[in-house]
Formats: sequence, structure tokens, C-alpha cells
Amino acid sequence: MADDIMIKHVPLLCLQIAYDILVSRLFYFVLKPLRVPLIIAQVLAGFTLSPSLLGNFEWVFSLFYSQYGILTVETFANLGIMFPCPCENLKLLYTKLGKDALTAAMLTDAYGWVMFTLLIPYSTRGGKPYLSVISTLMFIVFCFAVVRPILTPIIEHKTRMNTWRKSHLLDVLTGVFICSYIIDSLGTHPIVGAFVFGLILPHGKFADMVLELSADFVSGILCPVYFAGFGFRLNLPFLWKQKNVGLMLLIMLLLCIPKVLSSVIVTFFFGMPARDGVAIGLLLNTKGIMAVILLNVAWDKRILDPYTFMVMMLAIIVMTVMVSPLINAIYKPKFRFMQSQLRTVQKLRFDMVLRIVACVHNAKHANNMIHVIEAINATRLSPIHVSVAHLVQLTRHGTSILVSQMDNSNSTVGGAEAANYGSQLEFKSITNTFEELVEQYNAVRFDISSVVSSYTTIHEDIYNVAEEKRASLIILPFHKEYSTIENAPEIIHNEHCEINKNVLQQAPCSVGIFVDRSLGSLLETKLHIIMIFIGGPDDREALSIAWRMAGHPGTQLHVVRINLLGKAAEETKLKMEKSKYHHEMLSTIIDNVMQKELDEECIIFFRHKAVNNNDSILYSEKEVHSNTGEEIPTLLNDIDKPGYDLYIVGQGSGKNSVIFSRLLEWCDHPELGVIGDILASTSFGTQSSVLIVQQYLVGRKLVVRKCHEVKSGTENL
Repeated sequence: MADDIMIKHVPLLCLQIAYDILVSRLFYFVLKPLRVPLIIAQVLAGFTLSPSLLGNFEWVFSLFYSQYGILTVETFANLGIMFPCPCENLKLLYTKLGKDALTAAMLTDAYGWVMFTLLIPYSTRGGKPYLSVISTLMFIVFCFAVVRPILTPIIEHKTRMNTWRKSHLLDVLTGVFICSYIIDSLGTHPIVGAFVFGLILPHGKFADMVLELSADFVSGILCPVYFAGFGFRLNLPFLWKQKNVGLMLLIMLLLCIPKVLSSVIVTFFFGMPARDGVAIGLLLNTKGIMAVILLNVAWDKRILDPYTFMVMMLAIIVMTVMVSPLINAIYKPKFRFMQSQLRTVQKLRFDMVLRIVACVHNAKHANNMIHVIEAINATRLSPIHVSVAHLVQLTRHGTSILVSQMDNSNSTVGGAEAANYGSQLEFKSITNTFEELVEQYNAVRFDISSVVSSYTTIHEDIYNVAEEKRASLIILPFHKEYSTIENAPEIIHNEHCEINKNVLQQAPCSVGIFVDRSLGSLLETKLHIIMIFIGGPDDREALSIAWRMAGHPGTQLHVVRINLLGKAAEETKLKMEKSKYHHEMLSTIIDNVMQKELDEECIIFFRHKAVNNNDSILYSEKEVHSNTGEEIPTLLNDIDKPGYDLYIVGQGSGKNSVIFSRLLEWCDHPELGVIGDILASTSFGTQSSVLIVQQYLVGRKLVVRKCHEVKSGTENL
């Protein structure tokens, strides 16, 4: 018997697993622009083997679903629903709409689980279903009252002492099987037992460890096989041959209407826009694991005939696939945010709240960040609201989430479970740091959240936080950490560098990258700031921030304008291969004549309003004539001789002069711009911190791309 299993069943099971994984990943990759959940891709993988497609060929059907292989794959697949299945990476928690939709979904799912537990026994013909319900409820009470108090101290002790081994995961799996078997024996679906066992286990570090060990196997192997089975049962030719095809399509449409209509009615009573109600209703129509499991139970219990099952399954697929495009068409928060004029510090009035998103990876970043926020000078007339985003890398399992977000009139207090235990400690330390800032400055408010996401897409989450908070400035930490100890090595986080580059591409507001070299607190010392002005929107934004800082009585500001004259003012000429690029070039490269006029207006206004009325503000001008690029570092060295605490410079990605194009070729960190890269370099020798500023511009991504074209276009000069 064992030889028969190894020869017939195991190879077939491996073939089915390999096919489901490969094809589902292919569908997921192809449909990624539509944000289709992985569940749907797995269902579609099974659909390719259905009688509608490849299953129509007898040799294909016999290869994958022979008479001795169906029971094996069904048994294996049903293990998938007993374990957590991470999927649906929608990142809804960063918008008010998403939070409302998620809250409603949690309530409806909770109601669904209760009804699922109570009504499944009544789907069995014969017997006494009420006895099954009562015995199931008694078993659940027993698990919470007896089993949980016994297991929790043991698990927490082993977790605290770090004595857990990977082999102990088998004990957890055994508990899942035992609870599932007992619940199944009582007449309820075994998934209820697995669900109850998960509820009685401790959360926190132990839950993270279990997910870490099991996520790849569950989401990578079990789930594709389980959900592929649903797609295999879809037989479209059978559906189209039915006489009432039109009625079927009408039913699918009517299945979507109740949630949309009820959401619109509820939002009307709460004074929300009807468009938000429609969007919430559409999001609630996005089907997940719960709906699929219910259909599976109904199929196994023969509650639904094949036609009804296929109609409902097809409705789930269509609704889930269509929701994302419809949401993008109906609800566009980014478009509405674009109408706001508060996305730059320069355009923000002095008597309005300056909203800042401060991104930190650890407690050290938080300690450094509060000093630059402190320097921006919050007053009762011009307060500051800081939204702290604790960036945590999502590793191997789970979905992107907003772990905690709390706000009150003064500060945010409270703990949250982050991706791991270390993140919880960092979160608490970061919260304490900003609480101390709020205690020192009454004009500062803050809220804090832990953003847990993959580093490749976390910039999208930062965008969402900035849009939700209506921020005018995002501040990011530089990816290198410098030590005050002489000859101490740099601490480099290259993954943080990629995050900064991604944020700069399409940020919904202005962005600052902070290079910290032990910037002091205004409570302990006077701050000497220098701002380098060359020209362009980034420099004007940097000047606006420096001007705000100069309002503090303990701050001295020196603005140095560098004028490019003669050959230094020559512009690069981009070679366009085809004439169709001419319009794109005109629409993306900043018009120099207009920018020079704006620069002059900005400087004249600054000198009239600030320099002439504040003795702590100095203004001077320097000239550069050569286009070789050698004068710029020399000039910066001369400027740095007095010694400053903080440099503020524009990122300058829109500059297209020959001198900056040549210097750009030698930049180690082009995301800082030419001047920022020189100042941040250890070879420059300054001990000053640096804040590099990029002003928000429509079409910023195109401008950055053209800047790289400038760099490549000058190689032949």
C-alpha cells in the first residue's frame, strides 16, 4: 500500500501543486495592474484545467485528475483553510475611506463567522442540529475557560526564554488538528475548530513566530491548491447553454447592489458624500476567503446544485476583479488632494498649521528628527502638526498594514503590535521621544503610526499617509549614519536609500532628506543656519523653510546666493531622436526665463521682509564663471569656514545647466542633488547637518527623468 502511494499519489500531487503555483503566479503577475487578489489568480489557475479549457482534452484531465488523485488533492487542499492565508494587499488603512470600509468588513465578517458556526449544523439532513450548536458553543467555552489558561503561561514562558524550536511548530499543528476534529465530530465545519484554536493562543511575538514559520508553506503551497479546486469546478460552456443566461447575469448584478445601496443610505445619515458610500459598497463587494469557504461548504453539503454554485463562484470572481478599476474611476483621493494649494511650505501662509510627515526607521532617527522639527520654529500663530511614520519592513508573510494610529489634542499615547517584538520596543521609544517634544513646545502636536510594508512598495504607503494628513512636507532620514567619533565607520542602509529615491519620484508634497551630524537642540544652544540659493523651485522651497527657522530668537540665518555667470550659465542641449519628443521636452523642462523671474521676486521679497527687519538674518552673493565645475566645491569650502550647524539646500533636480550636469556625473548620491551630495560627502569635511529640499511640482517624475537624460547627454560634450 505504501509503495502504491509513493508511485501513484505522491507524484500526481507534486504535479498538481507545481502547476497550480506556477500558473497562479503567472495570472497574478499579468493582472497586477488591476490589483487582483492572489486568491482570484489561484482560482483562475484551477479554471485553466476545467472542462472549459484544457480539461476538455481527455489526456489533460486524466493526467491531473485521475481517479486515484482527486481524493488525495482534495484532502491536501482542505488543510489550507485551517491555517492563516495571507493575501489581498490593498493598503486600505491609509485613507479614511479604507478605514471605514475595513471597519464595516470586520463587522460583517464577525457576523458571518457567528452565523457560520450556528447554521452549519442545520445544513445536515437528519439528526438534531440544535444539539450540535449547543455542544459546539460548550466546546468553545471550554477552550477559553480551561485550555487557554493552561497553554498561555507555557507558551509565553518558552517565548520569553527563547527556547522555541522549529520542531515545536508540530505541537501547534497537532492542536489545530485536534480542535478541528472535535468540532467536526460535533457537527460543525472543522475550520471553526481551527479558528477557535487560533483565538486561544497568545498573540505578539509567538504569533509572529508561528506565521514566520508557516506562512511560506501555507500561502505558497496549501492555498494555491485549495483555491484552484474552485476554478476547476467552473464550467462556462455549461452555463452558456442554459436557457436563462440573462437571468444569471441579472442575478450577478443584483448580488452587488444590496451592499452598495445600504452603504449609500448609511453614509447619507452620517453626512458623508454619496460617492464615498458607493466606494465603500464596492469595497465590501470584494470577496475573500470567507465567501469561498462558505461556497465550499455548501458544495460539500450538497446545499447548492452545480449551476447555482458556478453562478455564485463566477459572481465572486467578477466582483472582485472589477472593484479596483471602479474605485479608481469613482473615488480619486489623489485627484482631490491635487486641488489643494497647501502641498508646499512656500505656498503655506505663516498663520496656518504646517503639517509634516516625519519618517523614521528607528529610535535614533526619531531623536535626530525632532531637532530639525524643533528648528522649524512652531509658534501659536504658526503651529506644527507632525505625523510620525515608523517604517517597518514586512518580512516574508502578511499584508501591508497600519499597525497603530492614535491622535488627541496634545499627543499620542499607546502601544501597538508591530511586525515583531523589536518593532514594538522601537515604536514605544519613538512615541516617548515625540511626547517629550510636545511637552517642551505647546505649539507642536503629533500622531504616530507604524507602517508595516515591503520596502519595495513602502513609498506608496508614505504617499497615502501624506495625502491623508494633508501634509506640506515629508522628511526622510539619510541612509547613512555619521558618528561624532573621529575615524568611526559609517553605518549604511542601502535599502533606505532606495526608499528615499522612490519617495522623491512622485511625492504628493514637498520632500526633505535630513543628513544628521549631531544637530543640537535649540533649548541647549543657538542654531547657526546657512541656506545656499542658486535658483529654481527647490531652492525657493528651501529658502521658505530657512525663513521659518529664522523666526526663532535663538537662530541665526545666513543666505548665500550663488550667481551663475558667463560660461557657468550655459544650458545643456538635449538631443531628441524624433520630433515627437519636442512637445514632451517643452512640457517637462522648466522654462528658465520664467524661473529666473520667480527667483528674483522671491529674493527681493525675502530681502525686503526678512533681511531688513531682522538683525539675525544675513544675505550675501557669490559668483561662479567657469563651467568646469571646479569652482563650486572651492566656493563651498570658503563658505563653510565659519562653521554652521545646519545647511539647507534645494535638491535642484530641474537645473539643466552645463556645470551642474557635469558635477552630477560625479555624484555618489544623485537623490541629494549636486550641492547636497557635496555637503553630505565625508570628503568635504564639514561637521554640519544638511537638509536637502525638493519642492512639489506637477510632473515631477518627468523632470527627474529628464535630469538623468541631461546627465547621459553631457557624456559627449
